[in-house]
Amino acid sequence: MAKAEQFGGVNFYDIDWNLKGDLWAHDPVIAKEDSNWYVFHTGSGIQIKSSEDGVKWKQVGPIFTSLPEWTKEYVPEKDEDSIWAPDIYFHNGVYYIYYSVSTFGKNTSAIGLVTNTTLNPENPDYEWQDRGHVIHSTETDDFNAIDANLIIDEDGQPWLNFGSFWSGIKLIKLDPETMRPAENAELLSISSRMEQPNTIEAPYIVYKEGYYYQFVSFDFCCRGVESTYKIVVGRATEITGPYFDKDGISMMEGGGTLIDAGDERWIGPGHCAVYFSGNSSLLVNHAYDALKKGKPTLQIRPLYWGEDGWPHI
Repeated sequence: MAKAEQFGGVNFYDIDWNLKGDLWAHDPVIAKEDSNWYVFHTGSGIQIKSSEDGVKWKQVGPIFTSLPEWTKEYVPEKDEDSIWAPDIYFHNGVYYIYYSVSTFGKNTSAIGLVTNTTLNPENPDYEWQDRGHVIHSTETDDFNAIDANLIIDEDGQPWLNFGSFWSGIKLIKLDPETMRPAENAELLSISSRMEQPNTIEAPYIVYKEGYYYQFVSFDFCCRGVESTYKIVVGRATEITGPYFDKDGISMMEGGGTLIDAGDERWIGPGHCAVYFSGNSSLLVNHAYDALKKGKPTLQIRPLYWGEDGWPHI
C-alpha cells in the first residue's frame, strides 16, 4: 500500500478509468510521485509502466536487468529472470518494494526488498538499492514465501503478509529499522481455505475506520480464458485477526466476501491492491481479456464502500 497523501489529494472517483496504451500486466501495484503515475508488475526484472494521467500507460523498463545474486542461494532452480508480484509502499521518504522469486507450482521461494527515494528516472537520486533476502520457504515448509504485502498498522508497526496455496496466508511482524522480520517474530496464519490445494493467495491489507480489511484472491490464475481467479475480502479489528467475511465466516475457515469474479470479457480478476486518496479509493488488479485471447491486462477501478462498511465495485 502507498500512503494516501502520496496521491496528492486526487479524487479517484473523478477520473474516467478507460485505460489505454501498454496494458499488459500481471500482479500490478500503483504509485504516484508528483504528476506521474507508475505501475509495477510481474515480469523480467520487475516491469515498470508510467503515465501522466493514470489512464494512458507506457512501458519504461525494469528495476533489475538480471536476477539479484542472492536469489541463487534460495531458489537455485530459477533459470529465467522473471520476478513476481511486487508490492510498493511509501514510508518515511522511501519507496519499499517487496518482490518474490520462485518457480511455478513449488514453494522453494524467497521474498526480497528493493528501495528507492524517487520513482522518477530523470531525478539524479534515482537508484534502486537491492536490500536482499527478507524471508524464504523450502519444500519442507508448509507455506510459500511469495506475494508479499507491507502494511503499517495504526500504531506505526510494520508487518508483512504473504502466501500462496500450501497452508495459506501468513503475517509476520517486521523490525522498523531493517524492514525484515523482527527477532523471534512469530509466523501467524490469518487466512486459509482449509482444503487442498488451498487456492488462496495474493493478500493485501488496508485499514479503514476501525477495521483492517484483508483482500485475497481465490482459485486459479495464469490460465488465460480458463482462469478462475476472483477477489474476496474479510475484515478484523486487529491486524493479527481473526478476519471474518460479511456473513461472519472466518477467513481461516474459507470465508471471503466476493468483490469481483469477472464477466464474459474480463475473466479471472485477481491479485489486487487497494489505495486511498481523501474519501476515494481505488482497486488495482489484472484480469484476462477474452477479446484478446486471454491477455493479462491492467485494471484500475473505483472502489466504493457501503454504509455497512463493506467495499464493492
